[in-house]
Amino acid sequence: MDVKPAMDSPNLNKLQEEDDSKFQNKKLGGLKTMPFILANEICDRFASSGFHSNMITYLTQELNMPLVQASNTLSNFGGTSSFTPLIGALIADSFAGRFWTITVGSVFYELGLICITISAVLPSLRPLPCPTQINCQEASDFQLWVLYISLLLTSLGTGGIRPCVVTFAADQFGSDKVITGRSEKWNFFNWYYFSMGLATLTALTVVVYVQEHVGWGWGLGIPTIAMIISIIAFLIGSPLYKKMKPGGSPLIRLAQVMVAAIKKRHEIAPDNPKLLYHNNELDSDITVHGRLVHTDQYQWLDKAAIVTESESANSNSPNLWRLVTVHRVEELKAIIRMLPIWAAGILLVTSSSHLHSFVVQQARTMDRHLSPSFKIPPASLSIFSILTMLSGLVLYERMFVPLARRFTGHPSGVTCLQRMGIGFVINIVATIVSSIVETKRKSVAAHHNLLDDPKAIVPISVFWLVPQFCLHGVAEVFMSVGHLEFLYNQSPESMRSTAAALYWIAISTGNYIGTFLVSLVHKYTGENNWLPDRNLNRGKLDYYYGLVSGIQVLNLIYYISVAYFYTYKPLEEEEEDDDGEFNGKKISEIGVELAKTETA
Repeated sequence: MDVKPAMDSPNLNKLQEEDDSKFQNKKLGGLKTMPFILANEICDRFASSGFHSNMITYLTQELNMPLVQASNTLSNFGGTSSFTPLIGALIADSFAGRFWTITVGSVFYELGLICITISAVLPSLRPLPCPTQINCQEASDFQLWVLYISLLLTSLGTGGIRPCVVTFAADQFGSDKVITGRSEKWNFFNWYYFSMGLATLTALTVVVYVQEHVGWGWGLGIPTIAMIISIIAFLIGSPLYKKMKPGGSPLIRLAQVMVAAIKKRHEIAPDNPKLLYHNNELDSDITVHGRLVHTDQYQWLDKAAIVTESESANSNSPNLWRLVTVHRVEELKAIIRMLPIWAAGILLVTSSSHLHSFVVQQARTMDRHLSPSFKIPPASLSIFSILTMLSGLVLYERMFVPLARRFTGHPSGVTCLQRMGIGFVINIVATIVSSIVETKRKSVAAHHNLLDDPKAIVPISVFWLVPQFCLHGVAEVFMSVGHLEFLYNQSPESMRSTAAALYWIAISTGNYIGTFLVSLVHKYTGENNWLPDRNLNRGKLDYYYGLVSGIQVLNLIYYISVAYFYTYKPLEEEEEDDDGEFNGKKISEIGVELAKTETA
């Protein structure tokens, strides 16, 4: 039953207000807002990269923590930082909006940076130095609590920033066409990652050098100053932003669909989906750019949109715990369809959660000289991954997409699902290379009788680590960008912050599982421990890399299976003429053509 509310005077006034709001929004947003939003995110990423990239060194060298404990601390912190975006996304989508969620989150992050910078400056907040790394005095409980409070504050701040910045920036364009690259030469998410890559590259070269050669006070103080600049830049652009109105709690809407479907489980849905409940006015706040149309998947959920005789009389203001619109049913269907694809990212993160920490420790034992007087800081090796990613993003759009388009006929060369799959494969190759390089490093250490000296510099060039960094950078071009694009495009528009949070929840879950895996390996690998606390030369890190490579192979098989059966969402969009006026409707099967191409 297609139920439409009567067009009385209050409704006409509300529709007029909505039209005025749409016209006003046409003047806001757009490319003019990008300098402020990207300036905020670039400074934020510069700060976070400068803060995190070398933190394993701070924990092991300044706080004298054992390697596994330090690595697990960072992994757990990373997991928490990737879980809080779900809370931030729910706050943004429910009532606060993305602008204020980003602002408050940035303030929390700044407080965390100030706290840890103070701890790096005051000697009383650190244990005594231990240059030999033998029988070291570890940090006291009080000193550790200062660290944990700092990490907690930055985790809370991350929860407000991560799920909202990219979606807030995408909202400024007002249409999926610009976001997905159908109207622009370059995919928005590629621009986003390119800008973030530049910020990270600067942090890895400048901040890490300061931390290693000047001191941790300035090494953490510079990111703290950068974060202040990011907050100021973001607030200056406030009058120009298009601020989407929150559509209410997405979790409550999803729960209402489930409850309504259960209550009506004995009802029989009509054969014609047009007879299900529709209410454009009720859905106006959550369908700014178009309504989701009915799909045949998960038809048992359609029972939530069946209009019974007792409900038809009050269809303009229904009890949403008994009757919901088709759009709201399709919101839940869209999320359910996305979950298996999303879950594939969890084991990928599990496999790579500790790699950065371990590689930094590997690099510290290798010859890092670029000249007789200059050595590369271990954490700065990540610049090769960033440089590969930056150049890879350009080559992807300028070379890969046109070449792939000739074979697939797809406007983007490959679908986002195919793009993610390629990233999975490259990541497996990168981990296998990591295992081979570690085997080589230990063989050189054994040849020079250095296995029992944890502070020894093994006479093997640190540039042996470069290939794996480059492979991880290429994998990032395919996997991370494709994953974020998939979550944004396939999620309901009123849940995009929540969908972006799913990206970080996968990282959070993967980090926690990674910590559990590392703890098991450390505990049960006996005397010849794969992951020793102090002396990496006596470990079997290459075995660990082999283990996570096997996990990724199993994960790839799972991903291919769920991607093959994925169905893209169909959307009824607002159509605009050349003057920007809304003059009708059209059905845009978002991803349907992509799915046909992918199947072919």
